[in-house]
Amino acid sequence: MAGTAAAVPVRALTGAAFATLLLVALMMGANHVAARIAFNHGVDVATAVVFRSLVTAAVVVLILAVQGARPRFTARHKRMLPAIGLLVGVQSLCLYSSVARLPVALALLAFNTYPLWTALWAWAIYKHRPERAVVLAMPMILVGLALALDVFGAASGLGAGGQWARIGAGVAFALAAAASFGMALVVTQHEVADIDGRVRTASTMAIAGLVALGMVATRGGFHLPTAAAGWGGLLALTFLYGTAITILFTVLPRLGVVGNSAIMNVEPVFALVLAWMILGQAIAPVQVLGALVVVGAVMWLGTRKR
Repeated sequence: MAGTAAAVPVRALTGAAFATLLLVALMMGANHVAARIAFNHGVDVATAVVFRSLVTAAVVVLILAVQGARPRFTARHKRMLPAIGLLVGVQSLCLYSSVARLPVALALLAFNTYPLWTALWAWAIYKHRPERAVVLAMPMILVGLALALDVFGAASGLGAGGQWARIGAGVAFALAAAASFGMALVVTQHEVADIDGRVRTASTMAIAGLVALGMVATRGGFHLPTAAAGWGGLLALTFLYGTAITILFTVLPRLGVVGNSAIMNVEPVFALVLAWMILGQAIAPVQVLGALVVVGAVMWLGTRKR
């Protein structure tokens, strides 16, 4: 996800906008499946984030140049944009780390708790009381997540201890990604919402790429694919993510939609299907039920009348 769209009034979706949002969600889900393929063939998380982020930033900068955009930054923008980029860099590294350890759909579901983190950070930083809808949705999201992750190990047969030994690190990375993403959204909304979304995206991706590049340097250099499938995964995740973000911030505004629409939260469902088809990852029926509960609750939060 972009991680940099501010809250805006919701407009009725046209058919083209709805279809485009579904396409973006599909590409985002496919990006994480491609990432898992790359990780299975020698690529490490930092290398994947560098490729994805810097290529995306370069493409968006090129679009801005072709369109003749001339962004102007205030002193506040210059302070906050690097902070947002750092947060999204952490989010990217943590989410891909989770995808490398968990079934893709479960990693994305745990990450989809970010609306709860958004409400928490808005309260902690800007003293905004959580909306009643968020408070009502919170237990539903948590129960759905508990079912999806099989926290007691009933579906896996491992028991709670065995299940958490298997998923604990991946869940921790996903929740860390959700927390940093939620903070990035809150800071964006309050500090840099007046900047063109394309400019925010270019800045954020460039800084996130530099964060990952720093991690690459500490780990002795890039970890490139060891097989053709790994190269395919790395190229696919870069293309899918970059294309999805470019569509999100250049095409959709012209169709009457801006920001992170709730429809985008079907991404874990697409990832669930793709991971089953391509990676052979399957989860128990009760976990599928939990996934649908989480996705439904998050979509309800995004489509409610404000």
